[in-house]
Formats: sequence, C-alpha cells, structure tokens
Amino acid sequence: MLDHITVQAIEFTSHIGVTDHERRIRQPMRVDVELGYQKGAVASAAESDDIAKAIDYSRAVECIIQIGTHGEYRLVERMAEKMVQALFTELAVADVTLWVRKLKPPIKDVHDSVGIRIARTRKDIVPEPKPASFLLESSRLLKKGTILDLAAGRGRNALYLAGLGFSVDAIDRDEQALRELADRGKERGLTHLSVHPIDLESEPSRTSAFNSEQYHERYDGVLVFFYLYRPLFPAIIKALKPGGVLVYETFLIDNHEHYQHPRRTEFCLAHNELLQLTQGLRVLYYEEGRQEGTMDNDTSFTARLVAQKGIV
Repeated sequence: MLDHITVQAIEFTSHIGVTDHERRIRQPMRVDVELGYQKGAVASAAESDDIAKAIDYSRAVECIIQIGTHGEYRLVERMAEKMVQALFTELAVADVTLWVRKLKPPIKDVHDSVGIRIARTRKDIVPEPKPASFLLESSRLLKKGTILDLAAGRGRNALYLAGLGFSVDAIDRDEQALRELADRGKERGLTHLSVHPIDLESEPSRTSAFNSEQYHERYDGVLVFFYLYRPLFPAIIKALKPGGVLVYETFLIDNHEHYQHPRRTEFCLAHNELLQLTQGLRVLYYEEGRQEGTMDNDTSFTARLVAQKGIV
C-alpha cells in the first residue's frame, strides 16, 4: 500500500458554469487532494529530513490554483482532469486523488456543494512532457555542445535537446523527478543526459559548488524556464562559455496581477528586470507580454530572453 500526503480545503474562485451567466461571475471552489509517494520515498524523506526527497505540497497547491484560476470551464470534470494532468507533469507522484467542488452551485435545493472525485495512477496517465514553446522557437540559436537545464523538473526541455544530440546536464532539487528523467533518458537511449540533484536556494555549500571554477565557462547554453532566484544570475552567466547562449522565460508581475499566480510576487519579474539581471550579455531576442501555450496550454504573461555571452 502506498503512502500518501493529503492537502485539504484549497480554496479559490473560478469562472466555471454551464451557462454564460454563471461563468461571468467567479464561483467559489474547494479542492482536496491526496498525492501518493513512490515506493520507498517516504522512508528516504524521513531519514534525510529533506524536502527535496519528499512531495512538495506547496508546488501541488500552486499547480491546482493555477489551473483553477486560469481560463473558463463549463464542467468540473474538465477542471479536475486538467489538474490531475498538471500534477503528474509537475510532481514525481505515483497516484492522485482529487475532489473538486463548487461551493455555491446554482441549484436551490443543494445546500452544501456539488463536485467530482477522481482517482488516477501514473499508469493511467503518463503525459509525455512537451518542450517549452519558446525553446522550440529559439533552439536554432543554440550551438551543438553541452547544455545546462536549470530547475529542470521532470525534464521536458532536457529530453528534447538530448534527443537532438546535445549533451545535457539537468539540475533540480526534486530527486524523484530527476530519477524519472534519468529513467526516461535510458529508455530512449539518450547517453548524453545526466541529472544532478541540487537545491540551489537552501543549501549554501551546493550553491557555492555551482559557482565554483569547475562550472565556469562550461556550457554552450543554459536554459531556465519558469524559475526565478535572483542571486543565481551571476553564476548562470559565469557558467556560459564565450559565445554561449542563455534561453530564459518566466512569469511577469502581470501574471500575478491577472491570475494570482505565482502567489508570491517575488517569483515574478518586474518589467525589464530580466534585461537588468543579464547585463553584459548580448540580447538576441527579448519580449514581454501575453503568451499562449506556455503552461499546460494556458495563457500567461512572461518575459522571454535569448542572450549571448561575448567572445573575448
């Protein structure tokens, strides 16, 4: 029997309802979720007392709220399925049980809620991770060589580039996600894909290692998608070889203002901030604004950058 972590009463409002009138007014919603650990993962997390070896339920909550507050839905069934798909994509979980409820359904005789409870295993739904659309557009600017995928998650971008013949190092704090990535790489015969579990924010010694001489001018390209930790930018720039290219996309403050995601504003870029953080690089492409299909085919406000390190 698998171990589970449970999060109850995740609340938000959503444009949801069968009629146009109902969808025009944000409806109060509540979600309960159970996330199943993979075999042996709880023991590993308990022994190490390390969040990187556990299911990060804060990421699950953010994921659920993002899906629930983006766009419009006619049916709770559609919202629930999209949430499950996103949770399997973002987290290394074995199964998901989700209870999605409308707290004020427009039926006079219902005095509590109406909702749906669904249960899925990874065997039921194993979404093939698609590379970021901005990477597809900008990969032609990457010189064949060694690429660093920073905050790689389940490795949608790392798998794509490794499949094109790049040598890829994937770094993330989620060890289970990296193990899955390594397994998928082996299944595909991608021998030049390696994973490195590093928490760049809460482990100063490892952050220092990333900023050490062994990483200086090591990479022909660095990818960062939907991750923002400002103190890392000097190390990211140092990690590029002369002529190396940085491809970066993450949320603007506009996304928080429109969708309340990310929930904390420090995870969002101010206007033109990405240009300031990457001063010294030659800008090959830069854009701020509304983008389609960035996260689970939804609309997001992002900053997109392709920039090159100078050749001495």
